Amino acid sequence: MSRMGPQKHIVVTGGAGFIGSHLVERLLADDHAVVVLDDLSTGSLENLQGVRKHPRLRILQARVSECAELAELTARAESIYHLAAAVGVELVLHSPVRTIQTNLRETEAVLAAASLHGVQVLLTSTSEVYGKSQKESFSEDDDLLIGPPTQGRWSYACSKLMDEFMALSYAREKGLPVVVTRLFNTVGPRQTGRYGMVLPRFIAQAQAGKPLRVFGDGLQRRCFCAVEDTVEALVRLQSSPNARGQMVNVGATEEITILDLARLVTKTLRSNSAIELVPYEQAYSAGYEDMRRRRPDIAKLVALTGFRPATSLQTVIERLSVVQA
Repeated sequence: MSRMGPQKHIVVTGGAGFIGSHLVERLLADDHAVVVLDDLSTGSLENLQGVRKHPRLRILQARVSECAELAELTARAESIYHLAAAVGVELVLHSPVRTIQTNLRETEAVLAAASLHGVQVLLTSTSEVYGKSQKESFSEDDDLLIGPPTQGRWSYACSKLMDEFMALSYAREKGLPVVVTRLFNTVGPRQTGRYGMVLPRFIAQAQAGKPLRVFGDGLQRRCFCAVEDTVEALVRLQSSPNARGQMVNVGATEEITILDLARLVTKTLRSNSAIELVPYEQAYSAGYEDMRRRRPDIAKLVALTGFRPATSLQTVIERLSVVQA
């Protein structure tokens, strides 16, 4: 793992993860020095294989809240991208304590350290915070409708929502420059199906000639955003003074049902795999709740950055099928 001198750098927590590793590559390509802070609980050094020996990259394997160098790293930081979080439906359902603790403790550690030096923080949150709302598209000022605490999946949404409250509270009370981004289903190379992510799971099943397992009736609608588009949005928002103190949706707006997504995968890969509907209670647990629709209103993103995600889902699937083959 490379070392760097005392120059200014950008800190990326969770930088060995799926989105984080793509962000790190982008920042290095833009001539920034980067420090990755990741405990590798869900990330992997393989994600950074192409840049691990880069002279302007330093990788620290540690939890943010337990990193002995956090204060020093923050003091020399131009900005911080905080991506470290528990990810994936399966991890959330099977490790609820870890989910809540990871999301709350690591975010609090980042914000507390950043506030000492006024370092700008971009926090990645999630579309999950919109909960069970039935709106056609979600905008940042909408009321949120979260399910009961007896349903484990809502622990993730609530923990990320508390991250948002904490970040905006630091902005109001301590003047910390903060941007909160709500990500909607980012997809692309290096995303793993290990924690329940649907697209890499479908592609792996199709390539193995196994049935594509669609949970529920498959008519739930989602929008999938290419990781390079997500990264572009994050970089632009971090660079936008008008985004400070704001919550901003980041995602594509092209909708597709999960059943049609499975069909698109089999068609693109020319796979003969069957598509199999699996009841939620069989896939997860009794009482599991899923959202029928989740489409972002990205008017604020476009107004702040001039950027609109445009990479097609077909293109993403084609790229992923080559990478995973």
